[in-house]
Amino acid sequence: MAPRRLRIGIAGLGRAFSIMLPALASEKLEIVAGADPRPEARDRFRADFKAKAYATVEEMCTDPAVEAVYISTPHALHRGNVEAAAANRKHILVEKPMALTLEDCRAMNAAAKEAGVVMVVGHSHSFDLPIRRARDIIASGAVGELRMITSAYFTDFLYRPRRREELDTSQGGGVIYNQAPHQVDVARLLGGGLVRSVRANVGAWDPARPTEGAYQALLTFEGGATASLTYSGYAHFDGDELVDWVTEGGLSKDPGRYGATRRALSAAVSIEEEERLKSRVNYGGEGYAGPQNAASASTQRFHQHFGLVVASCTGGDLRPTAKGVHVYGDTARSFEEVASPQIYRDEVVDELYEAIVHGAPVIHNGEWGLATMEVCLAMLASHNDGREVSLNHQIPLEGSAA
Repeated sequence: MAPRRLRIGIAGLGRAFSIMLPALASEKLEIVAGADPRPEARDRFRADFKAKAYATVEEMCTDPAVEAVYISTPHALHRGNVEAAAANRKHILVEKPMALTLEDCRAMNAAAKEAGVVMVVGHSHSFDLPIRRARDIIASGAVGELRMITSAYFTDFLYRPRRREELDTSQGGGVIYNQAPHQVDVARLLGGGLVRSVRANVGAWDPARPTEGAYQALLTFEGGATASLTYSGYAHFDGDELVDWVTEGGLSKDPGRYGATRRALSAAVSIEEEERLKSRVNYGGEGYAGPQNAASASTQRFHQHFGLVVASCTGGDLRPTAKGVHVYGDTARSFEEVASPQIYRDEVVDELYEAIVHGAPVIHNGEWGLATMEVCLAMLASHNDGREVSLNHQIPLEGSAA
């Protein structure tokens, strides 16, 4: 018997949707509706999926054919979209960042709880299988007790074409809202979830891109383990060099394309031109080239990743990569290969599907998402106030000894 397919509606037909599309189009799900204010995106969606397309998320959420909603709208809309879905008893997969404030996160959790629906927050790179395998090794005690996590990634994030709000911190722009949730989620998953305090410095170094482009943060966990997080999106050093020239999306990278992102952006002489450039290559635009990170059957595929990660334990170090997990013991080292994914980000769909259809526990639930956002917001507060920030809303990883 064929497995039951979960009928899903897509809220926001933008870049996040195009990245998630291979997973959303899996045999576990049936895409039955979509919502986007752009008519060109709705027209493309109807043609691609033979499904209904709505101008607003609220209208789509009233569609009785929709069982669950994937929310990939601009960050400031997440709370209202989640509340609309919950009000109509739809299960929810909401993109990171969960929301812009802890108040919004709490309201979203309350709405989902009152409606009795499942809510998963993702994608983040803590879903990546090498990260989860490293966590399993830590939890097994095979390399002793976790004492330190080192994570660093350098990308071209800030110089990819952006809409106005993506360069405005107050509207969820910049790396704290867009990139830190990945890194914080990875650290919290490896560390068991319970961060006690945060000390951070944040950088905004380009007046032409007036939002945060870099940060360094020190997270201290209950029990004393620490995590050092470094990120820069200023398009100079390329962190993929540290992970065998594999892109964040899991495909081989050509080092000879250094500087391509900044060169492409230089063609946009105004924010209006930059927005047109982004719209052109977005879903429904005339330059749209299919799902992000798409690859032919002959292309070498690796796991997605978020740069260099090393988990240091009392009996050895673990380094999850795009290919598996390196284990460095006292007298020998080894490598645990993790089979490459057939469908990128299928782990996200699995967590949603198993929770809704089979009642499985959710790791990346709303409380986990709120705890991750508490860390990210504390990074901003620590920088602005010049102090260490204590946390109050952390939860342990499901099944963690912590």
